[in-house]
Amino acid sequence: MLIFDGDCGFCSTCVRVAQRLLPGHVRAVPWQRVPDLAAYGLTAEEAAASLQWIDSSGSLASGHEAVAQLLINAGGAWAVLGRILLLPLVRDAAAGVYRLVARHRHQFPGGTPACQLPEPEKFSDSGVT
Repeated sequence: MLIFDGDCGFCSTCVRVAQRLLPGHVRAVPWQRVPDLAAYGLTAEEAAASLQWIDSSGSLASGHEAVAQLLINAGGAWAVLGRILLLPLVRDAAAGVYRLVARHRHQFPGGTPACQLPEPEKFSDSGVT
């Protein structure tokens, strides 16, 4: 399952593109619609800050690693690309690119001010305040 920021137009657009391009069914849920993020080991702040992937065993991957796991799950050439994203030198570059895109997602096509990463003090352990 892919958990993303449903309030972010850029994130929502990326998920729709992934659902169209990747083979099989991509189960994607906005974090705002997940009734119990803590059941997945997540806080609202973590879910708002980066993409999350939860595999069938319950393992969690965030950010660029979530993208890699999504691609691996798609199989075929996508899986090869996903595994490349996890290679030591590529992983560091992918993490940096992911952080850059996440930080500026409100400035990309489809992005809105709602896409801007929230300030940490706007969250509490029980959710958005």
